[in-house]
Amino acid sequence: MGQPESREQSASEQSELPPGQRLQRGWPVTHYGPVPKFKPDRWEFRVFGATEDGEKHCWNHQEFSVLPFASVVADLHCVTKFSMIGAEWGGVLARTVLELAPPAPNVTHVMVWAEYGFSSNLRLSDFASDRTLFATHKGGELLTAEHGFPLRLVVPHLYAWKGPKWVRGVEYMTADRRGFWEERGYHNIGDPWSEQRYSYQEEPGDGPEL
Repeated sequence: MGQPESREQSASEQSELPPGQRLQRGWPVTHYGPVPKFKPDRWEFRVFGATEDGEKHCWNHQEFSVLPFASVVADLHCVTKFSMIGAEWGGVLARTVLELAPPAPNVTHVMVWAEYGFSSNLRLSDFASDRTLFATHKGGELLTAEHGFPLRLVVPHLYAWKGPKWVRGVEYMTADRRGFWEERGYHNIGDPWSEQRYSYQEEPGDGPEL
């Protein structure tokens, strides 16, 4: 997969930070659990669940690496209250995955699955955003293992926990259900501009029906 030229935007070129956030210089390492060891011969990206054709779609690492490459300049807002501004992310747009493995018409949400069974749920509309990206690069360089190599999801308009590191697949769902952090008290949607940090802040309709 080709590498874009490095291009970072200054904070002055960006809009103000979401409420409660502080500007971060550099990129802290934050994650739950150990860093997985990447084994390219065993790595596979899967799309499954309510696909349009009822089939599971899979790409090995080499196949995924030659999918169309795109770049998105976007901020990253961590729920721990730091924001990284104007980073250039490179990788495969979520829309490309949706085009290659279309969801069934009644799909409303996706579950993004990562190593160790980690998961994060998203509304289909958030996943299908033209800025949602399966990132392999930042600033023209491959991601490090600590930052999610070989693949992490970036959803710029939501808090960063909605974009897991070490992604391995996407499940199409016809009803919402909570992912790893959402089951542990984090907001089901996670909009930083509305400061949707915790589940106790949820309004009717924000979470799965009980």
